[in-house]
Amino acid sequence: MSAVPRLMSLADLTAPQIMRIVNHAHYLKQVSLPWLTPQSSSKKNARLRMPSQSLFNKSVALLFSKRSTRTRVSAETAAVLLGGRALFLGRDDIQLGVNESPRDTARVIGGMCQGIFARVGAHEEIEELARHSPVPVVNALSSLWHPTQTLADVLTLHEHAHLFDAAHKIPPPANKPLRQLRPLTVAYVGDSTNVLHDMLVTYPRLGHKMRVASPPKSAYQCPKPVWDRVTQLGCDKNIWWGSDPKQAVQGADVVVTDTW
Repeated sequence: MSAVPRLMSLADLTAPQIMRIVNHAHYLKQVSLPWLTPQSSSKKNARLRMPSQSLFNKSVALLFSKRSTRTRVSAETAAVLLGGRALFLGRDDIQLGVNESPRDTARVIGGMCQGIFARVGAHEEIEELARHSPVPVVNALSSLWHPTQTLADVLTLHEHAHLFDAAHKIPPPANKPLRQLRPLTVAYVGDSTNVLHDMLVTYPRLGHKMRVASPPKSAYQCPKPVWDRVTQLGCDKNIWWGSDPKQAVQGADVVVTDTW
């Protein structure tokens, strides 16, 4: 019996796997956008294509111990567009953390749903959920990693690849495949957060360089478990790290910021 697939961080995927997800997300986005646009009653919808119904007759548990507007709305909408159902399970909705362990919660939910999309606090919480869940678990945010945010950012950069290419300043038609993105320098200024951590294990493997500036105190530096994954993947060779924001953004094509 094969192991149940899970996604804790983009470090779990190869670079080709990441790009396959990004390209498929672009395709699904183009097919889905017409269904999200308000339609007048006089407008014919005969040409609308249904998105892939890959979640037909399936339920996905949205296990959120941390609030979110965009993550919840996008996840629920995506589940419906793909033919499934999203069950929102907030902190006050279930017994997790009250008199039920993550192991019991994972087993109960996994017995009635076909997937778990979890937004949690401590990373150990989602690791335990994934360890005991009989169905796939996707990390929607934890204290260490935020893979879905980085996937969305990579898609956005590819959709705007023309901005970084002097020979192609005109945006491509929406129904065309994503353009190849030239190697970029991506700067990050702020505390070492879950968003940065997935950037560190992703952008260098996609051919980009990173420049990071964070406060010099150890509390704001990259946690050892994260940096260990960075070095294991060989990403550290294309990462510059300092404490001067002005130095970090020198020569950058893209700048990402967070609290300082």
